[in-house]
Amino acid sequence: MKIQELEVKNFGKFTDRRIQMEDGINILYGENESGKSTLHTFIKGMLYGMERGRGRASVYDTFSIYEPWENPNYYSGSLRFESGGKIFRIDRNFDRYKKNAELICEDDGEQLSVADGDLEMLLGGLKAASYENTISVGQMKVETGQALEAEFKNYATNYYTTGNNEIDLAETLGCLREKKKMLEREVKESLVRKQAERERIEQEASYVWRDVHHLEEECGRIAEELRHRQEKEIYEEAENTENKRMIDELRPDKWRIHPVELVLFAVIIVLAFMFIAKPWNYLVSIIIFLTCGVYVWNRMKVGKKQEKTLPEIILEEITPEEEKIPLEKLRWEYAHVREELKERQIQYDNLKEQLAELDEVSEDFREFDKKRMAIRLAEERLNELSGELQRQLEERLNGAASEILSEITEGRYTKLLIEEKLHMSVLKEGRRIPLEQLSRGTVEQIYFALRMAAGDVLREEEYPVILDDTFVFYDDRRLKNTLKWLAGYRKQALIFTCQKREVQMLDELGIEYRLERI
Repeated sequence: MKIQELEVKNFGKFTDRRIQMEDGINILYGENESGKSTLHTFIKGMLYGMERGRGRASVYDTFSIYEPWENPNYYSGSLRFESGGKIFRIDRNFDRYKKNAELICEDDGEQLSVADGDLEMLLGGLKAASYENTISVGQMKVETGQALEAEFKNYATNYYTTGNNEIDLAETLGCLREKKKMLEREVKESLVRKQAERERIEQEASYVWRDVHHLEEECGRIAEELRHRQEKEIYEEAENTENKRMIDELRPDKWRIHPVELVLFAVIIVLAFMFIAKPWNYLVSIIIFLTCGVYVWNRMKVGKKQEKTLPEIILEEITPEEEKIPLEKLRWEYAHVREELKERQIQYDNLKEQLAELDEVSEDFREFDKKRMAIRLAEERLNELSGELQRQLEERLNGAASEILSEITEGRYTKLLIEEKLHMSVLKEGRRIPLEQLSRGTVEQIYFALRMAAGDVLREEEYPVILDDTFVFYDDRRLKNTLKWLAGYRKQALIFTCQKREVQMLDELGIEYRLERI
């Protein structure tokens, strides 16, 4: 990729400014506050866009800092670049109300879509974080960020496993962690449902157990009553004859008259016939006879009414109420209670079985454990693979960065050691020297070598190098070496500077360049 032209329509302090770019080294010279950093930011904004912050952060974000001084609603520009042998132009409107981006191929007029990822494809997958940590160096920002380390992990894992770098390791691990969280959430919800089901069953079981306990007591009471009644029947049956005799003695015979009464009736009739004068004696005797006959007849009819005697009434009053219940009804009640008790016991046993099943590890939880184990193994394997392959990548990166650093320092430092989390040190005469013991200029040269080597290792396509006052701490000798390296190993370099050292040294070295005054 190479940048052909910048057209700053309205961005920061610039309005309708065109800047041509050529192959090789391009020097963009300007004094302080001339707009070098503005152009540097403009290039990134054209390639990756600019999002405005929210709330208080919006006051100091890049969008607000570079909002045009005049006509802020006309916040736009365009950039022409070469990629794959074709010329493309991207036009962006940064205005907060009319923000849009258009991408077109000038060779054949094909309209492409930034939203669908066509620009990212043309940039070879170079993301904004990688852009800022490799080919683009801002003022006093030569140190790389953590994003470069993450990209090394991604690249190492993807390149050595798939042969490309289309898979994002961090995104993959994040996806695995998200799945793990979802799985844990499902397990938690399942446990909550299981606990709620357990509480419901336990409550229902307590109600059923109470019913069983009550029915058992009722069944025992009825059984005791039946036993008592049956024993009483046997006892009453054994004494039935004696009891009948005693009752017969208490109750006179209903169908017989007492002989004394009959004799008395006969004596009265005879006396009346003998002592009463005739003919009235016949009439009185007949009347007395009829009266005695009616009395005898009425006494013979009393037994049919079955009236209870006083002793019988007394016996009924002292008899308990439960003994008055018919025996058949009591047996039916006992059978009914036993049947209901059996049903309740079966229901209670079923509830206990359900509780036992809840205590057992269900198939769902076994499946959860399998998935959780699979996710954990995948994370461990990815991290293990990434670590192993990253060590291999570090060897390549160490070699490439060491070569660049050796050329810049004229062989003073021939070995750069890049370790985990991009901790770096150099070897000098067999002695290991950490960055903290080196000068600021040397540290910046080491980071420069790291950035350039990372661009070579991580990207197959070459990109322009964009440097904003990067050589402030370089001495003249190492600056010359750096410029010679850029001229020999980079197709295009954009150097923003407020000094004239770069131009003078390029002239001394005889290296062609294009100078643009800002």
